[in-house]
Amino acid sequence: MAVNGVPPWVGQRPEGEQYDPELLEQGDARNVADQYRYWTVEAIRADLDSRRDPARLMHVAIENWTHDFNIGSVVRTANAFNAAGVHIVGKRRWNKRGAMVTDRYLHVHHHESVDALVEWAAGIPVIGIDNIDGSIPIESFTFPRTCILLFGQESTGLTREAQAASQAIVHITQTGSTRSMNAGAAAAIAMYAWTTQNA
Repeated sequence: MAVNGVPPWVGQRPEGEQYDPELLEQGDARNVADQYRYWTVEAIRADLDSRRDPARLMHVAIENWTHDFNIGSVVRTANAFNAAGVHIVGKRRWNKRGAMVTDRYLHVHHHESVDALVEWAAGIPVIGIDNIDGSIPIESFTFPRTCILLFGQESTGLTREAQAASQAIVHITQTGSTRSMNAGAAAAIAMYAWTTQNA
């Protein structure tokens, strides 16, 4: 029996290709919404894809991040907001444990450089998120309906290449004493801001 989630299915089993016979038999302990209990990973990913408005797509890109926990946090949040894709920019791969397998429900892309990301984007606007001089307060910025939110490295922010590739650079207004916040938290705020304008 599953410790978390739901136990093995009792009674007549539901019909449909979305159901995983093994999960019906053994229970579903995954961290998924109730509507996706007992579904296969492929079925969940396909349903999430079908629920996005093709005219309003948010992609999330992280450049040269070094902490697996922060990467996993961004992947989990991107899943929560049904992002169209997560883009990991740079040569470093990541340990996926921090994502709690939510990466399986997303489209995760790797790009060797910002130039490679821009080439993939094929005209999709890139919006940099960083608190640099000349950046725009997030509360006064109107996000494009479809865009890529690009976040720089945890300690140094967006590289010059990333800044040059950005159509606009937006910062999260802070009123405390620290100059910056955790990169995963900043990504969550930015994703929420896009979602409130495009839900």
